[in-house]
Amino acid sequence: MSLRRVVSSIVVLSVVATGCARPEKSASVEVRSGPGVTKDTITLGVLTDMTGPFKSSAILRIRGYELYLDHVNQHGGVCGRRIELKQKDHGFNVQRALDGYFELEPEVLGFIDVAGSAMTEAIEPDLMQTRALTVPGSWAAALLGNPHMMIVGTTYDLDIINGVDHYRRKGILKQGDTVGHVYIQGNYGDNALEGTEFAATNWGLTVAKQPIGETTADLTTQIAALKAAGAKAVVLSTTPPQTAVAVGVAAALKWDVPFLVNVVGYDPAILESPVAAAVQKNVTVATSVAPFVGEAEGPREVRQGYQAKFPGEKASVNVDHGYAVAMAFVGVLEKACGKNDLTRDGVLRAFHDTSAIDTKGLTGPLRFSLVGRPSATQSYMTRPDAQSPGGLAMVEELRESELVKAKGTRAK
Repeated sequence: MSLRRVVSSIVVLSVVATGCARPEKSASVEVRSGPGVTKDTITLGVLTDMTGPFKSSAILRIRGYELYLDHVNQHGGVCGRRIELKQKDHGFNVQRALDGYFELEPEVLGFIDVAGSAMTEAIEPDLMQTRALTVPGSWAAALLGNPHMMIVGTTYDLDIINGVDHYRRKGILKQGDTVGHVYIQGNYGDNALEGTEFAATNWGLTVAKQPIGETTADLTTQIAALKAAGAKAVVLSTTPPQTAVAVGVAAALKWDVPFLVNVVGYDPAILESPVAAAVQKNVTVATSVAPFVGEAEGPREVRQGYQAKFPGEKASVNVDHGYAVAMAFVGVLEKACGKNDLTRDGVLRAFHDTSAIDTKGLTGPLRFSLVGRPSATQSYMTRPDAQSPGGLAMVEELRESELVKAKGTRAK
């Protein structure tokens, strides 16, 4: 029995849009090809949650892919081939994700989106066999060791280090203070906690930890404990509903404390809830992807293109994320095309050889050629704002803490 079927039976639970045509190879050029590649098309897979708890972010991320790929296709595609997406919805269910993956895998060159850490973990053994380049819907550092995973941006821990540094520079945290951290146990929360603990060790802070589960609904005990511990700030590596609950509990306890939130723990829908005022007052969102209102060239292109293509639709940082991911994936495909090799191995070689993709401020400069290292190390600091399109206002442009540089050096 193949490894892929063993896995299925065991697990049940660069190139930026510029507005002008770019030189492309015609389809008549002899190009080695693999699954998902015909003389006219390159098909990429999307395996995501379009009906479950992360429906909103998934749909907007797909909008970002479509926006960038439409531009690429209008200007000749890659190697004279249009790029198309083939999508499957897993509804945040592992078995549905496995079933969808095994349907998609023979028909696609790679996966531009696999959402959910449990889903990614379930299909990871088969990806090692099939060698399909894959973008996980995660910034967990644990994925950096997989040579088939393209993580576009910083990892959770680096965003938190940059965020804690921001609080230090603003005088919110100083040596000797306690910082609280509420985190979902697993790749997401554990990696974010690594950032808090690394910062604490180097800057003389004390960490008060409060682990929770993905479905924990009541955070009264955790927030009360952090208040009792005298935390001067609280880091949240939680789901968006849990973020809203945590901030709401603090408000009910009359605890006016700043919250630093990983970007995946924020959704603009929070601003339509009863805790909107407290969230806008006390939350800072650390993100390696520019907010929708970003004023760098890349975010402006996204905003203008989105508003033209999807007039009247609400946006979020997820649109910018999808656009940046599509840019990075196309950049790798173009490098593979330059070698006349659109096989999966050819794409992987191009990926590992990609040392510079400029997203013009959608993210920091991307570099995938350093094995085991994040592709970027800078973060934006933003704040929830109901008046800003996309629900986030800019607080601080891309910046990398000196401690992030130190962490990278020590990791070598």
